[in-house]
Formats: sequence, C-alpha cells, structure tokens
Amino acid sequence: MKFVQIQEALGDARLQNAIYSATARMAEGRRIRVAEMPDEFQELRQRAHDIKQHTLDHIDEYLEELERNVVARGGHVIWANTGKEASDFIVDLARQRGVNLIVKSKSMTSEEIHLNDALESNGIETVETDLGEYIIQLAHEKPYHIIAPALHKTIGQVTEILQAPADSTAEQLTALARAKLREKFLQAGIGITGANFLIADSGAVVVVENEGNARLSSSAPRIHIALAGFEKVIPRAQDLEVFLRVLARSATGQKLSVYTSFLAGPRREGEPDGPDEFYLVLLDNGRSRVLADRNKRHSLACIRCGACLNHCPVYRKIGGYSYPWVYSGPIGKILTPHFIDAPWLPFASSLCGACAEVCPVKIDIPKILLELREEAPKSRAEKLAMRMFAWVMTHPRIYEKFSWVRRMKKLPAAGPLKAWLEQRDLPDLPQRSFREQWRDRR
Repeated sequence: MKFVQIQEALGDARLQNAIYSATARMAEGRRIRVAEMPDEFQELRQRAHDIKQHTLDHIDEYLEELERNVVARGGHVIWANTGKEASDFIVDLARQRGVNLIVKSKSMTSEEIHLNDALESNGIETVETDLGEYIIQLAHEKPYHIIAPALHKTIGQVTEILQAPADSTAEQLTALARAKLREKFLQAGIGITGANFLIADSGAVVVVENEGNARLSSSAPRIHIALAGFEKVIPRAQDLEVFLRVLARSATGQKLSVYTSFLAGPRREGEPDGPDEFYLVLLDNGRSRVLADRNKRHSLACIRCGACLNHCPVYRKIGGYSYPWVYSGPIGKILTPHFIDAPWLPFASSLCGACAEVCPVKIDIPKILLELREEAPKSRAEKLAMRMFAWVMTHPRIYEKFSWVRRMKKLPAAGPLKAWLEQRDLPDLPQRSFREQWRDRR
C-alpha cells in the first residue's frame, strides 16, 4: 500500500475532517431513506442481487442481445479487450472526424484506462464536465471517491483552483464553472459518457446523474461515445426499476437521482437534438478473468454507489489516494487484485462487515476478501506458523497445554508481533479459560 500517503492522510487534520464529514453525510442520507422503507429496501436488495447474479451467469447471451439492439437502432458496438484498444479507437475516431475538443461526463471506466492522458498526448483537448471531476482535472489529480471525486477539497481550495475571488460562495463557484463549461459543450465534436446500466432487450444506455452534464455531453456534440465495462448489462428494461430505487438511496440518500437518461443510438429523423453518430465501447480489460472465477464473479455486480466507502472505517481514515488503483474502498480491495499486482490489498481491512451490510446488490465483500487473502503468496515461515496454529486449535488437549499464555499480562512484542501490535491494542487475557469455567459450572 502507499504507506507514505497513508501516514500523510492520518496526520492531516483538515483532510480527516473532510473525509469524515462528507462520508457521514452520505451515510446518514442512506440511513434516512432506508428507514422509510426498511422491509421493502431489503427485498429490493435481494432482487438486485438475483438479477445481477443471473446476468453474470448468462452474460454472453445478454451481450449478444445488447449488440443486436444497439445496431438495430443505428449505433455501433466496439469490443475492446484492453484499455489501450478502447483508447486507440477513440483517438482514431477523433482524428478521422477532425475533432480537437472532447467533453466528458463522469466515468470511472475512463479513469481506469487513463483515457484523458491518451487523448491529450495526441493533441486532443479533453474537458471533464462533472463539477467534481472538473475541479480534479484542473488540480491535476485523480478522483478521491467513486461518486464524490473532489470530496477531499475545501471551498477555499476549490476557490484557488477555479481562480475565483477569495470570498466566493459555493453557488458562485458553481455558476463560474457552469459558464466556462457551457462554451465547451457548444464547441465539442465528441461527447463521452459512461453508463450506469446497459439494457439488453432495448439496446439503451442508461446514465444516472445530478447535474445534467451527461445529458449535454451525449446530445450536444455530433458524436456520442458511451464507454462501459461489459458487466453493466442487465436483461430487461423492467429490471431497471429495482436498480434505480437502490442506487440513489445508497449513494447520496436521494429517492431518485435528478437526471436519468435513456440513450439509444443516434438522432432519428424528426428528433430536435442528439448525436449524428453513436458508439458503444464495451470494455473487458481483465473483467473476463473475474467472470471466470465463480467464487468472486459477483464482484462485477457493483453498481458504483460508493456506499461501502462511506461506511468503511479504513477508507474513512486513510482516504482515496492510499489505494493503488482507480477503485478505492472495500470494492477496490476485491477488484484491484484482479487487474494489477496488489496481493496485499485484501489485508487492508478490519473485516467488520459494514460494506456487505450496505451494499445494494449484496456483494459479500468480506467473504471475497478472505478468499483473496487465502490466495495471496505467503512466506514459508508464515505457512508453517499457520499449519501449527491450525493443528493446535483442532486438538483440544494440546490446546489446553497452552493455558499458561492467558496468565501473561501482555503478549511479547517481538518479531512479527512487534509491528502487528504497534497498530493494535489487545485486551488483557482472562485468568480462567472458558473450558475451566465450563468444567466448574456445577
């Protein structure tokens, strides 16, 4: 893990306050909305889980159906095995169409493949239009949170980044950014969005947002590109109702996001707006490896609500930049090891289970973390120690022979235990074991 950044995050009182207050607001919003419909919400979670599980088990069929329906509506489907293939396609298309300016709505998938860097290295100006992403882009940083990319910034820092008057209010800063971005929407030749859901039976791309920038990015430029991981597909339009009801409640505490856009192909005759060309780029980039593992497949069910981050005691202490890849928090811990070399990441968890309790699609994150821990490479000494521990714990009479340990005031802080105990406080061990008390219960 990025140990230097972790220490810096832990020692920054301003940052700690920003993370705690922002995540607490979103967590409290979720709590209020769930409390309004506790039983129904749990039923929705189960339905969302079942739909996602079924879809992942039959994803080849639904992706083929999705492609047929996108093409039938005049769109094009591009299959990208790697992030480079996806980036190269977008760069080549921009060059062929003579596009020098691209506007983007918030997309963690584009962050995953470093799309902005690829475009800008080819002389193509790329502008993030989500307010948080716009601030982060101007600051030359990466998103700090899945749904709140500028969560760690204070209003004073945003004022400096936007080069606004020192006494600017949040409303004034928003108006300033809106005025600058409006010009970009009108000048851009390509608009790029992500996709919250891809509906197989209609070929529609569903984008959920609160600012309206995704709607402009997909309709104002003459070319619209939707970039999404293939796991975003769901079977039917009827299934969408379940996900929309759990997504906003889990993410921001809203009953429904402000904008829900259904985008299906280029503009048709008689329609007043929309793109002349539409491309859906379906990204693999390692997802097939996760899909092939039946025990961890449900990791791909994530709908990017960020609820697990907001409730995770580890994320709320170390922040988003302490994680090695674009996805942070508990969901990042189970996704990242499949995509980059980070076998240690699943160990950066207290296994408290809060993430699984709030996940709207019921991903059993702690269980997957344990499986990843088991698969992580271990030293010969660690393997031997674990075998010895397992043997002792499965032989009751041998276990009782170690009863002298409980009479020690503290465990010896030496060897591997020293570093482990530097970050943990252990209670005093009891003077009488449970077995002794059980024998004397009469």
